[in-house]
Amino acid sequence: MTPALVMFLLFVAVTLVITWWASARTTTSKGFYAAHREIGGVQNGWAIAGDYMSAASFLGITGLIAFYGFDGFMYSVGFLVAYLTVLFLVAEPLRNAGKYTMADLISFRLHGKGVRAVAAISTLVVGLFYMIAQMVGAGSLVDLLVPQFSYTAAIVVVGALMLCYVMFGGMLATTWVQIIKAALLLAAALAISIMVVAHFGYSLPQLFAASANVNVAGKGVNLMQSGLLYAGRHGALNLLSLGLALILGTAGLPHILMRFYTVPTAKAARTSVMWAMILIGVFYLTTVFMGLGAATIVGKADIGTHLTGGSAIAYIVKQPPDAQVALNASLKEQGYVVAAVNNNMAAPLLADKLGGTYFMAFVAAVAFATILAVVAGLTISASSAFAHDIWWNIIRKGKGDEKEQMFVARAAAATVGIIAIVLSLGLRTLNVAFLVGLAFAVAASANVPAIVLSLAWRRFNKAGAIGGMVTGLVSSLAIIAISPAIMGIDPPGAIVHHFIQATPIYPLENPGLVSIPLGFLGAIVGTLFKRDAQSEEGYDQLLVRANTGMGAEV
Repeated sequence: MTPALVMFLLFVAVTLVITWWASARTTTSKGFYAAHREIGGVQNGWAIAGDYMSAASFLGITGLIAFYGFDGFMYSVGFLVAYLTVLFLVAEPLRNAGKYTMADLISFRLHGKGVRAVAAISTLVVGLFYMIAQMVGAGSLVDLLVPQFSYTAAIVVVGALMLCYVMFGGMLATTWVQIIKAALLLAAALAISIMVVAHFGYSLPQLFAASANVNVAGKGVNLMQSGLLYAGRHGALNLLSLGLALILGTAGLPHILMRFYTVPTAKAARTSVMWAMILIGVFYLTTVFMGLGAATIVGKADIGTHLTGGSAIAYIVKQPPDAQVALNASLKEQGYVVAAVNNNMAAPLLADKLGGTYFMAFVAAVAFATILAVVAGLTISASSAFAHDIWWNIIRKGKGDEKEQMFVARAAAATVGIIAIVLSLGLRTLNVAFLVGLAFAVAASANVPAIVLSLAWRRFNKAGAIGGMVTGLVSSLAIIAISPAIMGIDPPGAIVHHFIQATPIYPLENPGLVSIPLGFLGAIVGTLFKRDAQSEEGYDQLLVRANTGMGAEV
């Protein structure tokens, strides 16, 4: 039994005990969705950090910085700055005006089945995008470090554990798993960062000097300069599109917004965001050291990039098996730099170089814990979208008992989990930070216009909400389908394949630059098309509730 497997099993055992403890306290819908609103502000801040610091951050962003240095760090900046949007726009109003889901806030003044249904569908789509990214990272991680498990087996195991946490422990179990995971992840990231700096004699100038001349495929690359990732004709637009998606998208992520329903007061919601920003800020600073450390310490033979159709996806890879060597050599002779089978593994492989097998096993177990905690939060938000919004409020019209609500919530969680497992098996080659960037774009395009305009525009109405959410959702998905994320021309014998072998119609890698304005435009046009006196009358009530908490759920 390998050290990595032992540590995986240890974490699983601890979290299953937490789930068993939480299951006795999760017997009502309020307990299942919101942990009885008994989570303190500091605790919730740690849980939000645990929910947010995902595989995309620990695995994907570290890999992007290792390849693209300064440009890769833009992902970290976008993720961190995004919480200012959450703090100033949505944290307190959401806690005061909602109940369990994002749709509750929008439906507070915009009553109607259509608004809630579209909001629930948007929640499900964003949740699936994000969940697939985490599970792809889990499959790659376990496949690399635990020989007993294949990629497929790893995905199935992660899915089964995720469903166990959610179906039995609900939000309470998910919260404590996230808190433990956040503490472990910060400890691991800080330890790796200190070891990287120590490797260079505790001299940051030496680290940055080494990063300014990294040998990649026989060429010297300066990771300290901009333009390695966001270069060429569309480089600046790619960066702008990604930045918009990350900064606005966080305020529309259902699994993050749902966390504000677990605290007892609006003050606790604000405290949650403040603590989350501190913890997340510290973590994202460590991605610089981990990424640059991977580029300079892991070694020349372990670094490669794969470039197709104008779209660059970064991978840190271990030396491939013998069966891959001949193919890799052939591709290199044709001028391609090969992306091998193990991707997104910069942090674990750096830990191996710095601290040996047992430290790598610990870091891998932390990454595994990271993925499990995040997918649990995503699953509970997706199940609530169906069970609370669609089943309870639309189909059953609020009529039914707690037993029925709990059964539907758990059944929805199982369904969402199975769909995520199936999709993850087909998307194993994507960089997880890249895939999460798409999830942020969908959230920013579909959810944020409806949330912001509900809180800020008296005339905003049901037609505007539906128009904005549908326009944002459809446009973002359509643009992704014709972008380099899906379309591209692969070289002969390529290991990573695009779904459509054609020149991308939309040249940017992220749809946010176009789909986010379209989402706001759809909301504005829909609102101006027809006045709705009932929605306007509800604005004053929402304004009072959102800013004072009078009449809020307790």
